Amino acid sequence: MPLHRHQLQTAGPGLYEFTPVAANFAREHSASDGLLTAFVRHTSCSLVIQENADPDVQRDLQGFFRRLVPPGDDPSMAWLAHTTEGPDDMPAHIRAALTQTSIGIPVEGGRLMLGTWQGLYLFEHRDRSHRREVVLHLTG
Repeated sequence: MPLHRHQLQTAGPGLYEFTPVAANFAREHSASDGLLTAFVRHTSCSLVIQENADPDVQRDLQGFFRRLVPPGDDPSMAWLAHTTEGPDDMPAHIRAALTQTSIGIPVEGGRLMLGTWQGLYLFEHRDRSHRREVVLHLTG
């Protein structure tokens, strides 16, 4: 079964769309129906399917997660034990645990069955830039 490793360079917190990469992979490697699995090989970022039309959705989502899980140097997070990798690391692990590290997308005739306004995103939770790897696997 086809497998593809896609590298993403992030520039801090945010959503980084990789829908075109996944769609091209499915189109090139599927002549029938199947399932595309996207998996991120890291513990401080995650994957989400989210609206790709209005950037306010992404800003609001990031704001929600900052309120839900504040930075590690916020007084409300004084209980954290894992602090050796900086004040953004453990909150990033918590945010990743609340979302997901893999997503399955049905494929029909080589096309991702995403809705009109849906896109695939890597959700970076760390403050500094990182090189992230998303593995795409197609079964069918």
